[in-house]
Amino acid sequence: MQYVLLIYQATTPVPAQQQAWATVSEDEKKAIYAEYAAINQTPGVTPGLPLGLPEKATTVRVQNGKTVAQKGPFVDVGGAIGGYYVFDAKDLDEAIKMASRIPAARLGGAIEVRPVEKYW
Repeated sequence: MQYVLLIYQATTPVPAQQQAWATVSEDEKKAIYAEYAAINQTPGVTPGLPLGLPEKATTVRVQNGKTVAQKGPFVDVGGAIGGYYVFDAKDLDEAIKMASRIPAARLGGAIEVRPVEKYW
């Protein structure tokens, strides 16, 4: 079964946030890069495209038949998705184990594990 692992960065420092990223030691940065590289090489894992920071987002709605575009994410910055993986897992337990390997899960963020379903 396929699962999407949605990465919520929350307070996790990322390289695009220079001030926050500067607080991370060089050893920890190397470990983070190595962990993501290892996940990317795991059989059954398809990495998603890197997503820009939430403050670069635009949220689109249609109200009264008109398109309305607003700067910023749909949710607050802490709740915005920073990236994702698609993982072919044998079951939910295996997907959860993979999600726990994602550095953001231990660095202030969270990983939402959601099954892929066909609606049409």
